Amino acid sequence: MPIIRSSRPEDIPAITAIYAHHVLVGTGTFELEPPSSADMTVRRAEVLAKGLPYLVAAKGDKVVGFAYCNWFKPRPAYRFSAEDSIYLDPAAQGLGLGRALLTELAAQSERAGVRKLIAVIGDSANTGSIAVHRSVGFAMVGVLKSCGWKFDQWRDVVMMDMALGQGDNSAPQQ
Repeated sequence: MPIIRSSRPEDIPAITAIYAHHVLVGTGTFELEPPSSADMTVRRAEVLAKGLPYLVAAKGDKVVGFAYCNWFKPRPAYRFSAEDSIYLDPAAQGLGLGRALLTELAAQSERAGVRKLIAVIGDSANTGSIAVHRSVGFAMVGVLKSCGWKFDQWRDVVMMDMALGQGDNSAPQQ
């Protein structure tokens, strides 16, 4: 059974390959060109520098998925809301790894002070991502119709969210 753990620098090639697959053939991300390993290294470092989690699912020495969160928006008022990202190797889909990664990401995000996780899911036809988010407690917020153009077609964005810890029932610790 794969384990969920914090990412390491040596995981970057596998993370880059998994993400490149989704950029090139999927609609879960609206990036059009796969970022390089150097780009992914910088992105990971930025997440970690903010004290936010960046996780991998590993089966033995092989990374088969990754998940992280980053601040939803850069303005200070958003500092308790984070957007999650989760990607799996195609061979690892449908095995419960997405749910395991997202569950652990939510737990670690809460410990980092996040009160709201937000899913910005590319393509309303992305039923797998919608289902995995729903399975861990995310609720539908809405759909932004036809706001992305990928693979010669307009794509929706599905918005989901989940409160963490006290959510909006109390003021956050500053």
